[in-house]
Amino acid sequence: MTLAPEPRRGGRPPVRAIVLSGGGARGAYEAGVLRFVLDELPKRLGHPIRFDLICGTSVGAIHACYLAATAHVKSGAGLRLEEVWKGFRLDEVLPLSTGDFLRLPRRIVGLWRGGAPRGSALPDRLAGLLDTQRLSEIVERSIPWRQVRRNVTDGRVAAVCVAATQIATGRTVVFVENRERRAGPWTGDPSIVVRPARLLPAHALASAAIPILFPAVRVGSTYYSDGGLRLNTPLMPAVYLGADRVLVVGLSHRTRDHEDAAQAEPRLEAYGNPVFLFGKVLNALLLDHLDTDLGRMRLVNEILRRGEEAYGPEFLARLNAAGRVERGVAYRRIDDLVIRPSLPLGQVAASVLESKRAEAKLPPLLRLFLSTFGSRSAAAEADLVSYLMFDGAYAGPAMDLGFADARAREEELARFFSDDVEAAGEGPG
Repeated sequence: MTLAPEPRRGGRPPVRAIVLSGGGARGAYEAGVLRFVLDELPKRLGHPIRFDLICGTSVGAIHACYLAATAHVKSGAGLRLEEVWKGFRLDEVLPLSTGDFLRLPRRIVGLWRGGAPRGSALPDRLAGLLDTQRLSEIVERSIPWRQVRRNVTDGRVAAVCVAATQIATGRTVVFVENRERRAGPWTGDPSIVVRPARLLPAHALASAAIPILFPAVRVGSTYYSDGGLRLNTPLMPAVYLGADRVLVVGLSHRTRDHEDAAQAEPRLEAYGNPVFLFGKVLNALLLDHLDTDLGRMRLVNEILRRGEEAYGPEFLARLNAAGRVERGVAYRRIDDLVIRPSLPLGQVAASVLESKRAEAKLPPLLRLFLSTFGSRSAAAEADLVSYLMFDGAYAGPAMDLGFADARAREEELARFFSDDVEAAGEGPG
């Protein structure tokens, strides 16, 4: 993965990329990280921060488009993003009436019968268990979409890309907007396709369409769902677009052995719970790729580092000169900094869910979750809730956690945004 269109030229500032992961309502954590990076870190640096490359998948794709659209804003962009999240109300964003609740089993059985009849115009969306129309309207209204193109054209952002899964083929399509209006091909992997695009709400919403739960979204003449099925943390696009440093915001907590041991009995108790199991399945589909991708990139970094130790500082240049990679791609070292939740977001959602138990009037979706989790121990890992709870009650503590985790990495972030080519290093993640 440590490949780029051209080798690093001495003296130029590093090319910085941000890579934003997917995970539905877990994206509130990303918003908290972004508020610190966009609004607080510049106070220390003395200047606004700049990302040359912005890559995102799922809810990270929505945030990527927001970052690209507000790249010209000198202050307050992080706070405005948090305000959008704080304004969410679950019964408004994902409405579910009593009638809808009763019809859920039938909708599950006949989910994929909701497509367009033959001979009719293609609908904008295919069937999903939940109505995301209101969420789509918020996304369309909250991002100045025309400004994405302006900021790319003006050079404030070199490229912005979002990844989505094409339903008809199962391939990941990476939509790239850049000044050249062209992209790729980057890799020989037939499961990944790169397409230049003028990014619109449909691209971001397609990337964020969690399978089964959210309707698939039409882009052009075909339908897409969550890009996180294959490319949840889009490191590869950032690498091939030329990043020297990559800031990755993950949405999964790195568990330790003692944490897994402590959860063994509650997990056994909840194993027969379909909501619990579906949450774990979503974790496996959407969240568990980050360490694999980082491990591959860091392995190549280590090989290049050891090559320089063994054969001298000219090793990398000689390697690229002797074995020029297909399509003019060259090897180079890439530094990364990973920020991820210091607490499991499923536990954060469980705490919020438990605090709602005594309330008399609750949205039907929350009532469904509470009725499913009959005890506090069974609800200790409310992973599915953490994907779907688009509500300020959950977004608030998730954003606070993201802000605190970013603040704890302030020194590393300051080095990341330094122009010193030796300043940044691989973060422990």
